[in-house]
Amino acid sequence: MINNYIAFDLETTGFNPVVNKIIEIGAVKVKDGQIVDKFSELINPGIRIPEIITQVTGIDNNMVKGKRQAEDVVRDFVDFCDSNVILGHNLSFDYSFISAQTYRLGIDFDKEGIDTLKIARKHLSALESRKLDYLCEYYGIEDKEHHRAYNDAYVTVMLYKKLSECFENEDAGIFVPEPMKHDEKKIKKKLSPITIKQKAFLASLIRQHNIIPEKNIDELTKSEASRMIDTILSAYGRRNTF
Repeated sequence: MINNYIAFDLETTGFNPVVNKIIEIGAVKVKDGQIVDKFSELINPGIRIPEIITQVTGIDNNMVKGKRQAEDVVRDFVDFCDSNVILGHNLSFDYSFISAQTYRLGIDFDKEGIDTLKIARKHLSALESRKLDYLCEYYGIEDKEHHRAYNDAYVTVMLYKKLSECFENEDAGIFVPEPMKHDEKKIKKKLSPITIKQKAFLASLIRQHNIIPEKNIDELTKSEASRMIDTILSAYGRRNTF
């Protein structure tokens, strides 16, 4: 079992690491198998938090009002991660958001990771679910604030220890950290700025339908602009805008 690592979890406004935003980072630092430090901070995403996210996480717009933005919090989180090994439940999801953010900031975040979901899917396939809250109940791990980042990072440490006790002797390989995949080309493509053609078309749609955009169109990525255009056309139909 790896005894030195950072377990972390994020809460976000959605599932797309390029378009959606981080609203909370929680992490636990483990040294020699013992928890020695924690990181927990809410983030102002700069957009309204969808109601469905508030229902799941309990994090609302008032809670993030006045909080620091992701750029500053992520810089501190990267400094907190002095270990090369990271741990998480469905780790690739959380890593994709941090990876996209660090790419924007020009910061290195190349890590090796262990995913407790991957272990559970292989060795607990007979269970009804491999979700974190279900596995905590299954192993008797106290889960006080499910879907809050620090809580989920902490219980993932507890889950990792339980899984190691049960399965590492028979399957040591799955407990070996693996390099996390950082698809720089994909991120770069999705983060490319809005095109001149998109900007002109989107501006025309906004004027025609008297839409007040949540974000300045000059600040949109190509991907965000495409999604906004599709949303407007879906809502209002395609009409001549020129």
